Amino acid sequence: MTVAVGRPTRIRLRPWQSEALDALANCRRPDFLAVATPGAGKTTFALTAAVQDLAEHPGRRLVVVAPTQHLKHQWAAAALRFGLHLEPEWSARDGALPSDMHGIVTTYQQVATSSAALARLSRGAFVVLDEIHHAGDDRAWGNAVLEAFGPAARRLALSGTPFRSDTSAIPFVDYHLDEARADYEYGYGEALADRGVVRPVYFPRINGFMEWVAPDGEVVAATFDDDLGRERANQRLRTALSLEGEWLPTVLEQAHERLVTLRRTDPAAGGLVIAMDQAHAAGIAELLAARGVPAVVATSDDPDASERIADFGTGTEPWIVAVRMVSEGVDLPRLRIAVFATTTTTELFFRQAVGRVVRHTRGVRDQRAYVFLPDDPRLRRYSAELSESRRHNLRRRADREAGPSADVDEVALGDDEQMSLFSVIGSVALDAEEAAANAGPDPAGPGVFGEVEDGAVGGTEPEGVELVLLPPPLPGGGIVTVAGGADDGADGADAPGLSVREQRIRLRDLNADIAKELVRSTGWSHPSVNAELNRLAGIRKISEATVEQLQRRLDHGRKWLRRAG
Repeated sequence: MTVAVGRPTRIRLRPWQSEALDALANCRRPDFLAVATPGAGKTTFALTAAVQDLAEHPGRRLVVVAPTQHLKHQWAAAALRFGLHLEPEWSARDGALPSDMHGIVTTYQQVATSSAALARLSRGAFVVLDEIHHAGDDRAWGNAVLEAFGPAARRLALSGTPFRSDTSAIPFVDYHLDEARADYEYGYGEALADRGVVRPVYFPRINGFMEWVAPDGEVVAATFDDDLGRERANQRLRTALSLEGEWLPTVLEQAHERLVTLRRTDPAAGGLVIAMDQAHAAGIAELLAARGVPAVVATSDDPDASERIADFGTGTEPWIVAVRMVSEGVDLPRLRIAVFATTTTTELFFRQAVGRVVRHTRGVRDQRAYVFLPDDPRLRRYSAELSESRRHNLRRRADREAGPSADVDEVALGDDEQMSLFSVIGSVALDAEEAAANAGPDPAGPGVFGEVEDGAVGGTEPEGVELVLLPPPLPGGGIVTVAGGADDGADGADAPGLSVREQRIRLRDLNADIAKELVRSTGWSHPSVNAELNRLAGIRKISEATVEQLQRRLDHGRKWLRRAG
């Protein structure tokens, strides 16, 4: 195979990333769990580890498992910057992976349907399991992950927050007293103390007076201060977030006012509303539009959702409304405001949602971020824990001085019949302006630390370790550059900056065009033309072909077409 010499990648690791790499290198077990707060740089850590592992073990594949379809492409793009060529559109139908690709990116959902094919692909491979707790979303998913990646040589599991296993244990994770035991952990408080890694987050909590008809026919009225049982508390939260009441529009207005203030010094600052479902997301976008505020909507049923999220990330639109799509892992550093308008109230989901606004942005002095919350007791408890981490860090800086909450199930009113019996009468926000105004020093709780806000300023990136990484050899031998792996001037490599995957897509399109021309010129059937081109190029399936083989197939097709003409 003809390949070019790869360009080195120069990276600066944060101290925690360097420490975690050392811990991984010293771990003799095949499994390693790294838990690091959102925004800390788990992707950089994992890809650095992958480059080092593949360099030490020539011929080894890399498999990355991501939670969502959107994140597959985000991982592939990040890997390319490290000289790693990953296929995010891999399918079990494709057969063997071309030898000029380092590996693939797949999802947990895809693992559940393709575990046998992935077991063949991952034999002896380095596997990265991003947000590994998703393997516990469904018992079948956990079994599939075990089958698919049991043959791997090394498994690096990542998570943005500590997690429990309240049902079945997640594969490849070590547990102690039902709690996942991390091999390396880097928390939000530590990241704040390092400065230049994450933002300090503040939590304006908005009370309200809600009135609704319960499924049993009883008319109920309550504020978030009232002590209710789980079922009634769930109904109260759903009533507050309803499009039919006044609580949600009021909170959206307060959040937008805060965003407008931030955009005076950070013009690209954006806000995220996490909605309950697709209809709820559309309704929230309409509420904002009625106030002259445009909003991007990204829901899982929209085939263009990933593109919408990516465009929002590089644009200047003020708001994006999403249903889970932006709750985990999605890299949108310009998000500074979030409105928690969903009935999903597990601590894990809450921390993931907060993680969307914590990523530090260089060049912005005031780094504070805000998450507007219903003053639900569960959310109040979660925010208090994170606020305490922030306050402890700020207090330590000011003075120079040096239990986890249980998960709560997602709100669910029960079956469709119960849902049909539930109806909102009204909801009104209480003390919304006061809560938003108090979001300056410390909206998480009145009368607590707020005198010094060193952690709110930009800070500088913590001192770290600089590494120079060479792209690892491909399973088929050699090294490729981002510019391509074919000869200069060939169809796949004549445009600078094309990745191996982009070259393959381009060459496959050209091969498809030449096959159509040959069908018209020779009278052969389409399958017969493709079979002959594959024979001439020495390949079994076009999906398994390398850039060089696709180029050779195209050259044979052109010669054949000239003879046929």
